Amino acid sequence: MPVPFIGDWLARLSPEWEAAITSTIWVVVVLLAIVVSVAMLTLLERKVIGYMQLRRGPNRVSFFGLPFLHGVAQPFADVIKLLLKEIIVPVRSSRFLFLLAPLIVLVPAMATWAVIPLSPEFVLADIDAGLLYVLALTSLGVYGVILAGWASNSKYAFLGAMRSAAQMVAYEIAMGFALVGVLMAAGSLNLGAIVRAQEGAGSWHVLWLFPLFVVYFISGLAETNRAPFDVAEGESEIVAGFHVEYSGAAFATLFALPEYANMILISALTAVLFFGGWLSPFDGYLAADAAIREVPILGALLGNGFHWLFVKICVFLFIFLWVRATFPRYRYDQIMRLGWKVLIPITLVWIAVEGVLAWRGIGPWAA
Repeated sequence: MPVPFIGDWLARLSPEWEAAITSTIWVVVVLLAIVVSVAMLTLLERKVIGYMQLRRGPNRVSFFGLPFLHGVAQPFADVIKLLLKEIIVPVRSSRFLFLLAPLIVLVPAMATWAVIPLSPEFVLADIDAGLLYVLALTSLGVYGVILAGWASNSKYAFLGAMRSAAQMVAYEIAMGFALVGVLMAAGSLNLGAIVRAQEGAGSWHVLWLFPLFVVYFISGLAETNRAPFDVAEGESEIVAGFHVEYSGAAFATLFALPEYANMILISALTAVLFFGGWLSPFDGYLAADAAIREVPILGALLGNGFHWLFVKICVFLFIFLWVRATFPRYRYDQIMRLGWKVLIPITLVWIAVEGVLAWRGIGPWAA
């Protein structure tokens, strides 16, 4: 996709340099958008949960004292505070691994966005094995969690890391089986092809794979260590979990940024895999030559595009926050029982049901 404003200048370069510079610019733009979205999500979380609990939420820090922006600058104040705080490395810790662990958690959370189709025309890397790429990178985060707990040389951190790793592995299996169901329905590992397979009226995967959607989203809650699956941070039992020894920028890199970035990522993947991604909900219901499509702004809004993916992501992020404000933290044994004895069997049964539907040529498998 060409870069606005500097496209003419890039056209003067050789094709190799033009492709490299264009890709680098778009990578930086996407990463900056994710970081800013994470900052805004922390504010939204406080505001939404405050509203549910009859509180105001952040309402003091603003830009330049402007009265209508009270509270909006709170995430930026938090970032400045974390960056200015001292990074304390425990004396008996493994220093190299202690500092490496946050990067192992952060990099996969960012790199996964390379294959997410953001619009019909834009994806950073349109690779055929996009679904495998997503599975591979989302599985790497558990190594950072284990390293963070072990390298801290703290029993509390190590116990939190073991609990978190066991939980993540259990729910990754259920998540993987849910993705197998999507693969069976779409017939492709390319995320763009999966979106296009949902074109037409009544073709979203959620209509035929609803149990897998529920399993995938619940597994996403557990993968991101969000309530009610936040036993890794059981402060009443293990102080603060695997990140108990981290402070300052290292804490932000290990805990805050990857957690909220993964929330956005899971919401985006849920929209892409089950709700048509950038497809309009009116796709297949409005004729291509419908008169309303000729209306300048309304016609563009009713058509396919990034704006629909953005709306769907916001809906799922709101559900993340709603769940946190509603459910108490599960016990560890309840979490493991749900993962191994409930979610995984549901996915296996529905994959078998999908096989029968494909055999009979029903739903997405109809000729």
